[in-house]
Formats: sequence, C-alpha cells, structure tokens
Amino acid sequence: MEARTASETAAALVLRAPETLERTTLPLPEIGPGDALLRVEACGLCGTDHEQFTGTLPIREAFVPGHEIVGTIERIGDEARRSRGLAPGDRVAVEVFHTCGACEACRSGAHPLCRAHGLRDSYGMATLTMPPGLWGGYATHVFLPPTAVVHRVPPGLDPVEATLFNPLGAGIRWATTLPRIRPGAVVAVLGPGLRGLCAVRALRRAGAGFILLTGAGPRDASRLELGKRLGASVTVDVTQDDPVKVLKRESGGRADVVVDVTAAAPEAFLQAIDLVRTGGTVVIAGMRGSALVERFNPDWIAIKEITMIGARGVTSDAYAAALDVLVEDDLLRAVPRRTAGLDPDEVAALLDEMAHGTERPLHAVIVPQR
Repeated sequence: MEARTASETAAALVLRAPETLERTTLPLPEIGPGDALLRVEACGLCGTDHEQFTGTLPIREAFVPGHEIVGTIERIGDEARRSRGLAPGDRVAVEVFHTCGACEACRSGAHPLCRAHGLRDSYGMATLTMPPGLWGGYATHVFLPPTAVVHRVPPGLDPVEATLFNPLGAGIRWATTLPRIRPGAVVAVLGPGLRGLCAVRALRRAGAGFILLTGAGPRDASRLELGKRLGASVTVDVTQDDPVKVLKRESGGRADVVVDVTAAAPEAFLQAIDLVRTGGTVVIAGMRGSALVERFNPDWIAIKEITMIGARGVTSDAYAAALDVLVEDDLLRAVPRRTAGLDPDEVAALLDEMAHGTERPLHAVIVPQR
C-alpha cells in the first residue's frame, strides 16, 4: 500500500502520559453519507485540559485532547449535507458530547446525559483506539459522525473568539437556566475562572439584581477586577474577607442562588451552603476531584430547605444562545487570551502555565493552522 500524502493525513498532538505530548500524523477517515470532516481553526483550553496534561485527571490510553472546537467543514457526505444544512466551507462549533437522538435524555434536549454516549467517547476524551482517532481539537482535523452535534457560527465571528461559545454556554446554563434565575435576584458566583466570569456576564444580561464574585489569593486579583467590568456588583478575595459578611453588608441578606464553579476547592462547597438563603438554590458545577469535603453536615440542606442542582454539561440551547451573544458582546470577546500553534513544546508550556503559573492565562486557545 502506498503511503498517504500530507493531504490525506491529519497532524495531531497525542497525550500518551502525563506531561507527554507527542506530535503525530493520523490518516484521514473515509467520509460516509452521514459523516463530515472538520478542519480545525481553533480549540479553546480549560481546566480539564491542564488536569489531563498534569495527570490530575488519570489518563486511560493515548488520545487527542481538546473539546472547545471551532472549524470549517472540509468534506461532508450527501446525507449529512441534507440533514445538517451544511456545505464545505461552513464554520461550525462542536459540542462536547455525542447524541443517540433516541433515548429519553436526548429526546428531552439533555443529551449530555445520553445513555449511549458520555465522557468516554466525548470530544477531547475518546482514545485513539476508537476509530478514526480524530476526536480532539489538538489536531488539524476532527471527525464528525452522525452522532456529533454542531452549531453554525454566525458570520463575522472570529474562530478564536468563537471558542468562547463553550464556557459562555456553560455560564448561561449553570447560572441562569438551571436555577431559573429571576430579574433582581441576588446571586453569588464562586470562582473567577473563565466559566465563572461567563456566569457573571450571563447573569448581568439576564437581569440579576446583585452579583457577588469570589476568588482566592493574589493569582485571582486580575480576574476579580475583570469580573467587575463584566458585571459583578462586588468581588471578594476569600483569603482576606468573609464572603457571607460582605454579601450581607452589600446586599442586605444572603443569596437567592449560589453558583459554584470552583475546581478542586472543597471549602467552596461549604461557603455555598453558608451564602445561600433559606429556600434558595445552589448549583454545583465545579468538580472537587480527589479533594473531599470535610466537616460537611447534610442537615443544613434540610434545615435551610436548599435546592441542590448538579451541572454535568451544557445543552444545545445554551450553546446556540452563547454564539448569538458573542456576536454583540464586545466586552466578553475581548477577554485576555494566549494562543499556541500545534507544537508540543509550545502547548505543553501553555498548559503548565495554566496549571502552575503565577500569571495564568484566562483564555488559552490552540490555533492548529498557525
């Protein structure tokens, strides 16, 4: 068999072990009637990416990371062309999870809970053993089978900026849709990462009356300042001030809704219980990882009649809304960012800085074609 030409292969970065990114080539797959092939223009990075890279999240087998994917259709089957209304050259954003379209979760629009699909075969998680291996945005191409969910990117929206569809979609669903936010609500957002800041922006646009944003320590100082520009009413460094006292002083009481988007911060869960009012709602979107919550007494949930909501992923409606918002929200699109090409050393340095650096990039993006 003749060797494939460069035009028949994709370049990709494969994570084979913690802190071991390797550039390789993978054959481009044959495109069936319901399939498409995406040329990746940009892939945003989040906490999951640097946790995979550092080994905080265990690596089962080698895979191509990256799940905040934006690109253009390069090839598309006739059936997919008809059903999706797409053609070569169209720019789309790719959702993380696949959908079977048939189970109860998928029929209700909650396909992140699909019974046939999940984290193991999601973008940025599926391993090379799952053909064709092009399941992550650290590559020049990504495979789109019929189970993939994509959204057309509005004309004029830059692909690097468009990767914000993922964290903003999370902010919209977690902070406004799940807790059914009402105009004038008092809300506390715990964690000033990109998703926390997007939650602040979504809440401000939804008409929240008062928004408290928390961070922890000097590394969060610039993010808290940005949070004020994005709509936070007040910000709190929890290493310096008690957020409950600040919230009472500034808003007159406790929060109707608390949205916890912290990472590996078990103490934030306890703060959420303290911050929410009796009869209020707490949305838990941040993952604790191996950090267990100590001194937690579940009685407080009953005593305060708190509604607890877990947030696993983002729905299509929230992603679509995020893309529409990005077209008009100049302030959000202008958040500070760093980019890297498809170079293993460059990407490794960026991921390491996200995990351990003193000046952690807020919005980091891989641009494979750079």
